[in-house]
Amino acid sequence: MGIKYDEVKKYYIVTYSRRHPVTKKSRNLRRQGIKTRREAEKAYKDLIIKLNEKFNESTHPYWPEVVKKFLIYFANRGVAKNTLINYKSSLEAHTFSKWGRVRINEITTSEIRDLILDDLSHFSEAHRKSMLKFIRAVFRYAIEEDIVHRDPTPKLKFKTGEKIKKVLKESEMKLFLKEAKRRNHQWFPIWALACFTGMRNGELYALRWDRVDLTRRMMVISSSWTKENGYKETKSGDDRIVEIARSLMPIMNDLYRNRKDEFVLPRPRDWTTGCQAHVLKIFLSEINLPLVRFHDLRASWATIMLTKGVEPIRVMSMGGWKDLKTMQVYIRKSGIHIQGITDNLNFF
Repeated sequence: MGIKYDEVKKYYIVTYSRRHPVTKKSRNLRRQGIKTRREAEKAYKDLIIKLNEKFNESTHPYWPEVVKKFLIYFANRGVAKNTLINYKSSLEAHTFSKWGRVRINEITTSEIRDLILDDLSHFSEAHRKSMLKFIRAVFRYAIEEDIVHRDPTPKLKFKTGEKIKKVLKESEMKLFLKEAKRRNHQWFPIWALACFTGMRNGELYALRWDRVDLTRRMMVISSSWTKENGYKETKSGDDRIVEIARSLMPIMNDLYRNRKDEFVLPRPRDWTTGCQAHVLKIFLSEINLPLVRFHDLRASWATIMLTKGVEPIRVMSMGGWKDLKTMQVYIRKSGIHIQGITDNLNFF
């Protein structure tokens, strides 16, 4: 026991040393000026507890500390800024109040399950599924950094479903663009390209004239834009070719004649600030059409193309979808998967 009595100074000196369980580096704590043996023995026990806590803190930090280090690591991997913001805001909002003073090695599988299924029960299935993914990502980082040796994140099933998106029918699409053109709405060329090509919002914003071949009626979609990340590659990471419909050519020619810079489309302030869905819904409300999001114009395009008999693989290619599962949603919406099955059905 590290208790010694100093005969000259007439007090006890207490020391405790131990090697770190991971780094194997020796560390010691010391106290002196203790008057009685009993106080010295108590001080010795306190030093053992204190040093163990320090080792535990360096080996198994608190959950928020690990999350902050994970976010720095995540950012250095080059993830999109909006993705990083989503991880940060979700983890801080849903886990810090619960695990703010809990060390990462103390978080159990049942606690994570309770958080996802009970504490977040009023959130959507998709949101809870994402939260589980975020927590699992932190634990996998912790394993790589030797902070913990196992991932306690449970495997849970979520009924996220594949709800059919709200879309405009062909007749509604025609009325929508007709009214926008008649009113000379500043968003008309943007909406027209969205409806005729199925391009994503960011792809439309980033489209430059050097990517457009009006002679061949082709456009190369190679970049995208978001308010958070600026210009980057497309969502799939691949370039793709989009055909310009013949009925869209007058609009494209007009845009080319009146071009002011390298970008194909005008830049309304509401578009730069990310309010495109709000502007669209206001206009649709004015002309008594279903209120859809800007992104739903893409779904509307896909559904109409499929309804007209265009092969799903070609719609996928032009729209930039890689996942057949996503395309199945539009196939069900269009009804082509059941079209004609009752042709030979006659009970009379």
